[in-house]
Amino acid sequence: MSIRLRLTLWYSGLLAAVLLLFGSIIYALVYHYAYQDVENEILRQTSSLSKKMAVVVVPNSDFTEELNLLLPEEANQLADLQIYVQLYNYENNKVVTSKNLNNFNFEVPATIQEAMENEGWKRMLVDKTPFLVYQFPFTYTIQGTTEQVSGLLQVGSITASEDKLMDRLLFIMVYVSIITIMLAMSVGLFLARKSMRPLVDIINAANGIQSGNDLSVRIEYDGPQDEIGKLIGTVNKMLARTEGFFKELEDAYAAQRRFVSDASHELRTPLTTIRGNTDFLKKLWDPEADGSKQMSDEMRKEITLEAIDDISDEGKRMSRLVNDMLSLARADTGQTIELHPIPLSILVKEVARRAHHLERTAEWSYGDLEVLNGVYVLGNKDYLQQMLFIFIENAFKYTPEGTVTLDAVVYNGQVGLKISDTGIGMDKDEVPYIFDRFYRADESRGVTKGTGLGLSIAKWIIEEHGGSVEVLTKLNEGTTFIIWLPLVLAPPLE
Repeated sequence: MSIRLRLTLWYSGLLAAVLLLFGSIIYALVYHYAYQDVENEILRQTSSLSKKMAVVVVPNSDFTEELNLLLPEEANQLADLQIYVQLYNYENNKVVTSKNLNNFNFEVPATIQEAMENEGWKRMLVDKTPFLVYQFPFTYTIQGTTEQVSGLLQVGSITASEDKLMDRLLFIMVYVSIITIMLAMSVGLFLARKSMRPLVDIINAANGIQSGNDLSVRIEYDGPQDEIGKLIGTVNKMLARTEGFFKELEDAYAAQRRFVSDASHELRTPLTTIRGNTDFLKKLWDPEADGSKQMSDEMRKEITLEAIDDISDEGKRMSRLVNDMLSLARADTGQTIELHPIPLSILVKEVARRAHHLERTAEWSYGDLEVLNGVYVLGNKDYLQQMLFIFIENAFKYTPEGTVTLDAVVYNGQVGLKISDTGIGMDKDEVPYIFDRFYRADESRGVTKGTGLGLSIAKWIIEEHGGSVEVLTKLNEGTTFIIWLPLVLAPPLE
């Protein structure tokens, strides 16, 4: 059973209960006031007649006597009031009635004892005519004797008009209640369907996502911000958040696939070189190989040394690539760098000195680094040196002619380390991707040596130190990287 139908049945049942209670109260009140005047008049006449009844001694033909009960004369004067009177004598089973009762008699209990037990109001049907009768049983003792007479005074009134009124009222209330409940169920089912429509939209959206994996589905709702409105808003936010999560997962999977593809590409080149050189050395030193016999030992040694140098260079290249991949793997697993207060002046000057010995064709210079005196950052010495060497080596690689410089500045609670070059630069559209793994401009892939992982590692190191990096570049004019690190207050280190 659907929620709409259950809601409709619930408030239809509640409405039926309210109508039943309300109708019962109305019916009881109308019943009370409809019969109240009749009952009051009957009770008044009963009280009056009971005080004026007479007992007479009537002689019989067999010279015996019997006691008879007589109604007062005013009993025959109650016709205008629609009051009917009957007096029953249990001693001789004789009945005395008012003239307006004609040949009809009220039903009487069999004995005076039963009459006393049934004293009060009783409804009777006499010749298909409804009566409301009050029964008053009594025992009368003749003064001065021990003789008693038991009788039953019955005073009633026709209630046909009142009964008809109550029947009509009951008929109207029953049919009006039925019609009201049917209308309420129809309107309630319509309103329930309309109010539950947003929930149906939620179900359809969920089914659409389940069947089609379309997380861009949103539930349209322009109603009030009630419970359903808030629920739809929450579901839409949940869908948006889920879509974001799935997009991040897709991006992560795409980056992982790209990482594996690029790593395979980068590893395939040195492996191909190593395998080619080893195959060449086998043929070179194989006595039965063609061309080997024509070479002198000195020539074979020279060629062998060149091949071994190539194998060594490619092995070192593979080692660097694997180390870089391990560093990024540690970053992916959430590994953090242990940080300590470090005097930045000593570290940067050491890097600037050692940069003179790097392989390069460009000139190397650094500005006034005295501004770093007394400057401390919360960091790791080895990782900070690695990060600076990555940017410097990267500048040397892409600056075949020109100058690479290192400068420092302290500003607004941060220290900036600026590595600038006058090399080939890059297009501004490439800047958002240069920190991606294995990303290298198409013009530089295969021309400039490198794995494409250095800047990714450098960015990870900067982020672990709570810093940021700026990139300023122009094609064919050079590139500038500015590494910003937050300053800390720490005692000088000896």
